[in-house]
Amino acid sequence: MAGSDHRQLIAVADAKALARAAADRIVARIAANGGRVAICLTGGSSPKQLYELLATESYRSQIPWPRVHWFIGDERFVPADNPLDNMGMARQTFLDLCAPTANVHPIPTDTAEPDESARFYESELQSFYGAKHLDSVRPLFDVVLMGVGPDGHTASLFPGYPALEETQRWVAGVPEAHVAPFVPRVTLTLPALNSCREMLFEVSGADKRAILTRVLAGENLPANRARSMGETIWLVDKAALPENFRGQ
Repeated sequence: MAGSDHRQLIAVADAKALARAAADRIVARIAANGGRVAICLTGGSSPKQLYELLATESYRSQIPWPRVHWFIGDERFVPADNPLDNMGMARQTFLDLCAPTANVHPIPTDTAEPDESARFYESELQSFYGAKHLDSVRPLFDVVLMGVGPDGHTASLFPGYPALEETQRWVAGVPEAHVAPFVPRVTLTLPALNSCREMLFEVSGADKRAILTRVLAGENLPANRARSMGETIWLVDKAALPENFRGQ
């Protein structure tokens, strides 16, 4: 599903400010939807401060937990109790403390191989959505959280991999990763990820400055092909911000 070409860059002072800005946007999106809400989380270490913030009383008290559902954009194909498990980090940090168990939707990794896992998760997403085809006027998610890797990948959509070109499936297996950890993955595809009211990228740290420079220059990278049907927001801290964007 094609997204909007509009992208907004919001620069913040540091990683702490970035987490707070992301939490505020999530809470605002939840408040804007009086019905059932769907949030798609991201993995890795970058969202940990955000997840810790959502567990604090000041944010917990603003979220109507019984009507908010939590999904994940990609998963490492490892056992659920493995430290590499993306949803495991989110569960330990805030979901198990705050969210009803039935509202947490991890990608199953107890299958024979990643493609089987992908089929199960696609079926779960379609059941939640209530249809097997995405409607451009009815987004799947309210918010999709994203990050960007050193090669420009986002979720587990790596440059040159078949999953990046998928137009029909909502979820795909990825047999190998371009970057560490070098384990198979399961990832939502662009049609599913882009089906959202807001896509929120979090980019923090000086080690992200080189790839962010390439992204903002418009290179054909997976992160540049991920864009919401509504708003696409790049939250960037000062350390990651390229020199030519400072002061804007």
